[in-house]
Amino acid sequence: MILYLGASSLIKLYVQETGSEFVRAWVRSAEFVATCRIAYTEVISALSIRYRKGDFSKDDYDLVANAFIKDWENYVKVDFDDLEAGNLSMKYDLPRMSAIHLSAARLIVGKNMKYKSISRSGSNGKPETAVFFSSADPLLCQAAQNEGLTVLYFG
Repeated sequence: MILYLGASSLIKLYVQETGSEFVRAWVRSAEFVATCRIAYTEVISALSIRYRKGDFSKDDYDLVANAFIKDWENYVKVDFDDLEAGNLSMKYDLPRMSAIHLSAARLIVGKNMKYKSISRSGSNGKPETAVFFSSADPLLCQAAQNEGLTVLYFG
């Protein structure tokens, strides 16, 4: 299983929030965890905002931020198609970052479909890998589902 995490799901690995236990279980089941490159900035920014609001002590902030920074190298980082992201934003009235994440996830699905067609032709015989999508944003999840992605929901 390839698990695509939008930033709102990715942060749940580092901060206890509604749905954190689901995301952690999905990550344990995944062969690969992928996200768009912009998620690094989104997560660091979200952690910094929460620290400034007093949700974390300085020590806790440093611990969580450093854990994320260390783990970043283990995620499959995906770019996005700028034109497609703009079109998805218009089609579903998505905010810019949501449209970018949806475009990135669709790129993984597209590459995976190419891989599946090669696999079916018998050139490498590897088993097919499903792509799953997760975000805490219901509008983004609905758009992802409308675009044919398999969406994982929290509870």
